[in-house]
Formats: sequence, C-alpha cells, structure tokens
Amino acid sequence: MTLFTSIKNGQATPLKRPEIKLTKAAFATTAILLGSLSLSACSQNEQSASPVTADNVAPGAPGKAPTWAYSGKTGIGTSYEPYVQGQYQDSAQNPVSRVWFSLAQGILTETMYGLIHNAQLKELQFVITGNGFVDTEKENTVSHIEYLDTDTHGRPQSLAYRIINKDVEGKYQIEKHIFTDPDRDSLMMRVTFTAFEPGITPHLYVNPHIDNAGGNDIGLIEGQALIAYTAEQNSSVMTVKTDVDFTTATTGFVGLSDGLADLTDNGKIDTPYSRTSNDNTSVGNIGFTTSYPTLAPDTPTNINLVIGFGHDKASSLANADATLNAGYDAVRSHYQSGWHNYLASLASLPTMATNTTDNGKLLYTSAMVLKAQEDKTHAGALIASLSNPWGDTVSAVKPSTGYKAVWPRDFYQCAMAFLAMGDNQTPKVAFEYLKKVQVSNKTPGFSGTPGWFLQKTHVDGQVEWVGVQLDQTAMPIMLGWKLWQAGVLSSDDISYWYQHMLKPAAQFLVTGGEINLDWNHSKITPPKTQQERWEEQAGYSPSTTAAVIAGLVAASEIAKNANDIEASNTFLHSARQLSNELEQHLVTTQGVLTNLQGETTPYYLRLSPNGNPNNNDSLAANNGRAGLDQRKILDAGFLELVRYGVRGATDKLINQSLAMLDNTELEDNLRVKYNFTAKDGSSVPGFRRYGNDGYGEDTQTGANYAESGRDSDNQRGRVWPFFTGERGHFALALAAANEELSGDKANETKSQLINTYVQGMETFANEGMMLPEQAWDGVGNDSRYQYQYGQGTNSATPLAWTHAEYVKLVRSMTDGQVWDSYPIVPEALATK
Repeated sequence: MTLFTSIKNGQATPLKRPEIKLTKAAFATTAILLGSLSLSACSQNEQSASPVTADNVAPGAPGKAPTWAYSGKTGIGTSYEPYVQGQYQDSAQNPVSRVWFSLAQGILTETMYGLIHNAQLKELQFVITGNGFVDTEKENTVSHIEYLDTDTHGRPQSLAYRIINKDVEGKYQIEKHIFTDPDRDSLMMRVTFTAFEPGITPHLYVNPHIDNAGGNDIGLIEGQALIAYTAEQNSSVMTVKTDVDFTTATTGFVGLSDGLADLTDNGKIDTPYSRTSNDNTSVGNIGFTTSYPTLAPDTPTNINLVIGFGHDKASSLANADATLNAGYDAVRSHYQSGWHNYLASLASLPTMATNTTDNGKLLYTSAMVLKAQEDKTHAGALIASLSNPWGDTVSAVKPSTGYKAVWPRDFYQCAMAFLAMGDNQTPKVAFEYLKKVQVSNKTPGFSGTPGWFLQKTHVDGQVEWVGVQLDQTAMPIMLGWKLWQAGVLSSDDISYWYQHMLKPAAQFLVTGGEINLDWNHSKITPPKTQQERWEEQAGYSPSTTAAVIAGLVAASEIAKNANDIEASNTFLHSARQLSNELEQHLVTTQGVLTNLQGETTPYYLRLSPNGNPNNNDSLAANNGRAGLDQRKILDAGFLELVRYGVRGATDKLINQSLAMLDNTELEDNLRVKYNFTAKDGSSVPGFRRYGNDGYGEDTQTGANYAESGRDSDNQRGRVWPFFTGERGHFALALAAANEELSGDKANETKSQLINTYVQGMETFANEGMMLPEQAWDGVGNDSRYQYQYGQGTNSATPLAWTHAEYVKLVRSMTDGQVWDSYPIVPEALATK
C-alpha cells in the first residue's frame, strides 16, 4: 500500500524550488534551515575536491545550538526479539539488537542504541546537487512512505519501510528501504538514486547526537567510515559506512564547517576536514557530509548504508562491517521474519481485524508499534512515545528523555492492549517490571510513606519526576487483577505480588502519607491527588477517583485470595466510602455552563481543588493559561467512572455531563468537542483534554509549545485522538445497558459504533499509520507546518496510549463489551 506525505506539512502538495543565491559566509548560519540553494559556480563534472588529510581539524566549535528532530513521526522501527525466561538475554543463538529508529519528513530521525531513550542520531538525509541547485531531502522533495512487507489484505507485517522522495521539479528520485539488523546493533538502509537529467550528484549528511545530547560530540573520518563519539569515558560510538565509496568527505560543526556551506558555491566539498578535534577537547554539534559519484541519467544506482553502534570504536566498526557483509537480502529477511513470528502469536488479531474499517491495517501496525516501544535491556519497560515533543525547537545540549520514559498510567494502557491482542507474555513481564518504579525505603533520597509509584522514570528506574498521582498507584493493582483473572498470573503468583508490591500500593490509596523526595515535601490525603492524569493540578479528580475505587476493589479481592481478610475489608470499606462521597466532591449543582439547549444542569467538573464544586475556587494556572473558575472547566474524565464500573452508563449525572461536554457552541478556549470527516464522508468526534488547556502551539504566532523556553499566553492544547476511543467505550457500554447489542438491531448498532469510533480513530492516523498525541483542530496560526484539519501535530507521534486505546476499542467492539472494565466494582459497591 502506498502512503503519501509531503516533507514540510504532511500533505502531497506541489512545491517549487526557490531561486536563492548565497555566499559561503551567508550560508554558514542558515544552511540547515534552507532546502534549495543556487550554485554560483557551474560545472558538476570538475575533478573531486582535495582528499581528507589526517591533520585537517574543523573550526567553528561548538557550532549551532543543537535541537531534536520533528516529532510527528511517520514510522518507527526496531527488530522483534523474543524473551528468554521473561527477559531479553543475549546469546550466540539469539543475539539481541538494541537499536530503534524513527522517520519524519521523509528522512531518518532520532535513532537510539543501548537503552531505548539513548539517542545517537538526530537526522540522516541526502543532499542533491545539480545544474544550479543544492537540495536537501527534507525541504525539496515530496515524500511517500509505505511498508515493505504487507499481507494480501494490505496489513503491515513488519516495521520495515520504503520511502520514496521525489524532487519537486522531477529531476531525481531517492528510494530508501529502512530496517535494523536483528543480529547486531546496526541499522541498514538500501538507497536507490535515479537521476532524470545529467549532472545529478548525491551527497550524504549526518547529524549525530551521541548519548542523548548534541552538544558534546566529536567527529572523525577514517578511510570510508564516519565515526562519532563524545569525550566521555564510556561514550557510545556510531559508525556510518556504505558499500559505495564516497569521493570525498568532511566533518565539522553544524552551521559553520559541517560541509553544507561548502557545497553551495560549486556543488563540491572544497575544504574537507578529517576530524573535529585532535585532543577530544573541541566538542559540539557536529555533522558529516560526503559526496558520491555523479549519477548516470535514467540509471538507478544502489547504495547500501549501515549505521553501526557500539560501546567503543572497534565494536561499532565491527557491527557496521558485519551488517554490510551480511547483505541487504539476508538482513531484511531476518528482520521481517521476527515480526512475522510475533504477529502470528497474537491469536486475537484476525478476528479483531473484522471489526475495523480499514481491514485491520492500523490494528496490525498498532500491535507492532506498541511492542517496538519496549526497552530491550529492562524487559517490560514500556515507554510513552519514541519521540521528543516539539523536538525541532527543544534544546539537545543536555540529555533529556522526552516521552521515551515510563509513566505507570500510559504503561497500564499498553499492558491492557497487549492482553487484548492475545499477547500474554509482555503484560506479565511488564507487570513484574513495575516493582522497579515503586517507591520504597530503597528509593534514593526518599523518606515518608512508601507504596506509591513514581510519576516518571527512565527505563532503568532512575527517578525523573516525583509528583504523586493516585491513579498511577491504582493502575498496577488493576493490572495485576486482570492478569490474575486471565490466568496469566496464578493464585500463588498474585499472592506473591500482593505481599511484595500491591498491598503497599493499596494501603497508600487508603491512608496516603508524608512524601519527601527531591522537591516534593507534602502530605497526600486520598482521594485528593497531588496531580491528576494530566500531571498539572492538585485536587479531587473524577478519573483519578475512578481508578482509586477500582484499584481498591481489586486489592480487596486479591487480599482475600491471599487470606489477608482484615486488609481486604479495609480496602473494600474505603472504596465504598469514596463512591458514596463522589458527587459531593466532584459534581456542581451551581454550574456556570450550559448544554446546547441552553440548560444548566448538575455536571462533573474536570477537577475540584478543594472538593467544594459549588464555589468559585480557581484552578491553578498552567501551560501559559491563567486559572479559571473550576465550574468553567470540563473534561471527559468522568467517563472512567463508567469504564471501571463505579457508575453505570445510564447514570443521569454522567449523561448530563456529556451534554455539557458536547456543547460545540462554547468559546474555543472552553470548548472540548470538535467534529472531523472520516474516509467514508461521515462525521466522527474528536475531543480536547479539557477546556482552557494550554499544552499546544501558540494560536497567534504558530510557535511550538514553550518554544522560547517559557510558556506563552496563547498556547492551546489540541484534540487528542485517544478520547475518541474513550468515548467509543462509553457508547458501547451505553448500548449494552440499553440492550441495543442484542435482538434485531444488534448488528446495526455495532456497525454504527465501529463506523463512528473505530473509524474515527483511524481517521487520525498519518500516512505511516502512526497515531498522534494531538491533532490540529483548526484554531489558530498553522503557517509554520501548514497542518490540515485533523492532522497530527508536532507534539508526539506515535503515542503509545493512542495506539493502545485503539487496540482496546477494537477488542471491545469484537467482544460486544468494554475490554478493560471491572465487573467486580459495581458488584462490590452494590453489596453493603
């Protein structure tokens, strides 16, 4: 299947090559921002530039300030590796490749080695010179992306990609096949160049960001190898090699001496540098630029390119050479067969695919995307996204994980999706991993009440953020109960984990306690949470309370299995008490908003800071937005009360609150619901996180979120596609409660739900079938990226939570009941 995207804005729009003439000096500060540059000298057939010499050191350290790449990825990939006794274990028979890559704007972007957050590369792309121009792939081609490996239904069978980048004026084409080597820490790219006129010469541009930062790198050219590392003692090393010799190469500092400026005057590298430092003291943001022989017109030319990684130069070179020697066909075949084996193990997928509107294409993609976002050193460590939100304006001077980290909330969503697909191994390993991120007396720097789960950590458990979010403490208990009920954990297993992980978590949900860790010195009194699920506000939250109640009911059942009857009764009593007090803390009867009919009825608040929903308490300011009266702010978090069984789908307050949420006549700052057009022409819903959300682009300038390093007054959060899935789950629960999933109209009802909500989520997928965190809602200035309505933004794509919600929604539609519901909750709450 062929998927289309344009380099700059995700649309296949015609582009023209601008006529720009620059001197070398002028280009030095703008080269990487411009895509097409006229040459001031003529012939492309002159002799090659002078050879690189060993003592030729590039000037210009530290170069331009480094950033990360565009975050709207159209593809991610890594090899599938099987567990060995619940872990990833290297062996001669089963080597483990620890390389991940991402694709955006038609080029290879952040590529990781070692731990999944440890980026080594910002971008790798080709530069093309010809008669009077210098092009970069990212700016001067229209890009198409497709999967190399699909079944007869068009469903992707591996995360191997074909990218076809065509010059905007039809002068050349670049086709790239991209995947990793399952046997080595290497990435392979088969590149096919085709020139459609004389004088077309390809060049390679590589911008390393070794060990997750771009301001401390050193570049070295040895023979036909481009080698990057840092001055740190334990630096990772990246080596780029091709099976076609370059005619010349240079390394230097980005924006000053990295080779792009050198190409502009005559299409050649005249001043090559062999290294950026002689003594490892001159470091910075470096780039490599190489030149290859001029292409013969209308004759495709293949180059196999490999990026090898290692803990030292020798292992990096060895990996690159071994992958090149193994060859394109063997490496691709091995890569694809691994993913074939994984998909074949997911017994639920074929039936689930019949409950989609794209024949299962996004479903199969989602299965692999979720598995690809697991670390391979710390098995079960599931990250939120293989991206850095708004990365092209985020500083890369110092290491940062972005979304390549563990949040137990996102983690829970993914684990439940694996279970829905029929993968019982991954959620079990993931559940056992959670002990690594639970706070105990062994947590460095902590004192106080243990049992809660850390807000955000590296995959190795290193503490990053330390806010207390009660839903993130409840969800591991909920997951444990689900795995027990599914038979993935035995009765003895769940009893073991009750004693070693789940009981302390449940006790914290009952009593809370003192917290002293890093900046966080506070007292937590459940159900009031220090942070709700958007990590921004303290108070009483419907979604948080729903998880706490479900978690406590699940803990009560698990405790009973472990013969801890006293604790079981305590947990159940607390859950019932929280349920009885729910509306008192979270429903306003003196609201200031209306539904579409102009009526003001009682409704759930997004959050009540003090549990007094009828007064004008203000929410805290966040993300550049001033705090507003709590009664003005709506979100759909109350739907979690239905999903987990705390309230029924026909509950009057739930449905009154939905009527408020669905009011599309609210001002854009407070409005939550927007409508989009699906591929069949029907209208499908999309929802923002909440009114007054500032986690998004500036509506006036179009600037990325916090682009200047601080919030702006006009930032605005956009539509999050996984809310379409959350609403679909509620709609299914409501249909079941109204007995619309049985009888004569059952098929019609189910079809309508699938066409609205499953198709709705599919509508938000981009050309590579990656689902975003946020989608453009048409409000504000989109001049920078020219977003189309409903297109994923530069926030974070793919978002694991969105793919997980889609998988769970399809499973729910397949079963005719909500997949991640907790039937024990309504039973427990109804029994006094």
